[in-house]
Amino acid sequence: MKTTSMTRRDFVRLGAGAAVASTLVKSPLLAAQSAADGHMVRFAIVGTGIRGCDLLRSARKVSTGVCVGAADLYVTRHQAAKEAYGADFHTTSDYRTLLDRKDVDAVLVATPDHLHRRVALDAVAAGKDVYCEKPMSHSVSDGFEMLQAVAASKRIFQAGSQRVSSILYSKAREIFASGRLGEVREIDAQWNRNTPGGAWLYPIPPDASPQTVDWKRFLVDAVDRPFDPQRFFRWRWFRDYGSGLGGDLFVHLLSGIQVITGMNTPASRAYSMGGIYHYKDGREFPDLLETLYDFPSENGGVQVHLHCNQANSDGGEGIKFYGSTGTMVLTGKTVTFTPQDVRPKFEPYGWGGMTEAQRKRGLEEWKAAHPETLPEPGDAETFTLPHGYDDTAAHIANFFSAVVTRNHVVEDEIFGNNAAIGCHLANYSYFHRCAATWDEATKAIKG
Repeated sequence: MKTTSMTRRDFVRLGAGAAVASTLVKSPLLAAQSAADGHMVRFAIVGTGIRGCDLLRSARKVSTGVCVGAADLYVTRHQAAKEAYGADFHTTSDYRTLLDRKDVDAVLVATPDHLHRRVALDAVAAGKDVYCEKPMSHSVSDGFEMLQAVAASKRIFQAGSQRVSSILYSKAREIFASGRLGEVREIDAQWNRNTPGGAWLYPIPPDASPQTVDWKRFLVDAVDRPFDPQRFFRWRWFRDYGSGLGGDLFVHLLSGIQVITGMNTPASRAYSMGGIYHYKDGREFPDLLETLYDFPSENGGVQVHLHCNQANSDGGEGIKFYGSTGTMVLTGKTVTFTPQDVRPKFEPYGWGGMTEAQRKRGLEEWKAAHPETLPEPGDAETFTLPHGYDDTAAHIANFFSAVVTRNHVVEDEIFGNNAAIGCHLANYSYFHRCAATWDEATKAIKG
């Protein structure tokens, strides 16, 4: 097996190759290098919980942006945001005050899923560009409302599935576009975990109370309930606010498949199975979910199988492409291409019910028809990310570049919406116990 770590030369070369690979998604690596000289993107962030603080830690590595404000409904997170970014800035519980500021160019949205639509719509209406964490939408209708608002405002919008900007995925896209895989009709992907945190059993702060949490504003657009810290801090458990494994992990896998293959479209149908098998703690989403998707295409279609288990981590994160002439496997840090041995071979098994004379004649005829000896397939090739590489920082850098240049982003609202629809199809099938079909004419899921 040949193992290679990516160098700076690989990084630049892959950017050019990625642009050829898909006309649907701009090259993230080219975009990251094209920001106008000297312009600093001044951004605010809405939502500074676990993911929001992750974004701030990555954003401080990006020299083309500076955080000037943060909003969160839990007041203690105001200080957490400053510590994550390593700087002092204005904080508030009402994100709308940040949108009123003329010195804010862009907004990073890292709220629970059910608030994405409202915050994004308010931001583009205020003339701000938007980076919105995945899944882009909490429902199909939310997604299309966001599409319309972005189009009408002519703002830059990028969905936040950071693998899309990874140089590892650019390498995978280069391999896919080269044709070395042959015909790909099957893709398997999984993201498995086996820790309480990986199953969203997040800690509840001891100071959580109606005095420190703006519960009323959290419930906007959701069912009114008495204050419940589990629903606020473990919102991924509940259908009112989250999207389950579909929105947390499936969306990464679907986004990766989209950017590698160029299939920027919803699946035509999906069928899910799973259940709450391990975590009997009041959650509403399954802790094990498997979904089979059908992606039709002009050349025959692709079957995509996704699997997420929160009680066994075997396999971790990975996507496997099964091609007629090669197999490609992505993990969190590597991409491996293994060629298939497709040289013509005489297959004696099929001649097992014939006489020895028939078998001998068959072999002679086969040799006459295949006089040339083809070379053996090459060794497997593995490409490994450089140590410390941060794809979230790369994704944010690409967004900042687009804010400055007004060039197309790597994961626009159409791309993000299509990936989110895949999550909604999976959840619809699971909860309705039926095959979920995407109706393109009505832009709706039917069962």
